[in-house]
Amino acid sequence: MKEGNVEVVHGDFLKCYEQWDTPTAIISDGPYGINGFPGDLNSPEELEEWYEPFVEAWTKASTPQTTLWFWNTELGWASVHKMIVSKGWKFVNCHIWDKGVSHIAGNVNTKTIRQFPVVTEACVQYVKRPTFEVGNKKLTMQEWLRHEWKRTGLPFSKTNEACGVKNAATRKYFTNSHLWYYPPSEAFEKIVTYANTFGAKNGLPYFSIDGNSPVTKEGWEKLRSKFYCKHGINNVWREGQLNGKERLKNGTKALHYNQKPLKFFKMIIEACTDKSDVIWEPFGGLCPTAIAALELERISFSSEIRETVFLDAVKRIKAFHSQPRLSPLLVQ
Repeated sequence: MKEGNVEVVHGDFLKCYEQWDTPTAIISDGPYGINGFPGDLNSPEELEEWYEPFVEAWTKASTPQTTLWFWNTELGWASVHKMIVSKGWKFVNCHIWDKGVSHIAGNVNTKTIRQFPVVTEACVQYVKRPTFEVGNKKLTMQEWLRHEWKRTGLPFSKTNEACGVKNAATRKYFTNSHLWYYPPSEAFEKIVTYANTFGAKNGLPYFSIDGNSPVTKEGWEKLRSKFYCKHGINNVWREGQLNGKERLKNGTKALHYNQKPLKFFKMIIEACTDKSDVIWEPFGGLCPTAIAALELERISFSSEIRETVFLDAVKRIKAFHSQPRLSPLLVQ
């Protein structure tokens, strides 16, 4: 089903993703290992093996501009974190959805469960880690920058001269320690120009991936994920469990056991993508990513394996897309 700039497939993500465009963001809200809905796994211990082929597919299809948002329980995420990192993803941050006391509403017998009631979920941010092939080795960005400068034959102190600073370039961009910083594109452009002007002539070109020409400022920007942070947002998201108009129901019964607020999907999409960027939703459910993409003018691809849920998602998307909305030019 295609509606506007979003497409939803009834089927297994692993059988259809190769037809999708390269993602700038992937939003995963799959099994939690709590046996909470049809198709969920029985325990968090099963999640690593189950998610592995999906993470491999995400890695294969992504670029260093891609951000992965992984929804799960805290224990579910902990069960798969090491595997995700091993596939080439870098941990950025763990965000907590605090649903508040209304989530339990006095319905938990703590004498039986013998723990504090849980009112949270995790949404964990990863980015695709760029790697650089040098001979038969794969280097991190930090290692590659140092490797390329060493090849020039120039002392590292000259990186400061290249950037027009006292010591920031050597201390930040070319350090060998954990205090390393990604060089902004303007600084990188100056470094490349300096290296190719004053470096040993027999090593030209420097800071080149293809061996023919140096990486440009624009090319360098594509080796890092996008990120925009609106003022006031932090890693704890306090929002009660959905009720009212946004909660989708069939009569009095909720269509989704754990429907999440649409505002969260809009927030993370705006944080890591621009208009017309592509977003993947491998486990669509009621397809909140697709709804957010329609509103924010992004392109999205979703898949949902359960037919009844897929049909409910299609109804939701069609209903949302048919609603009249103000032109962005009219919104003050």
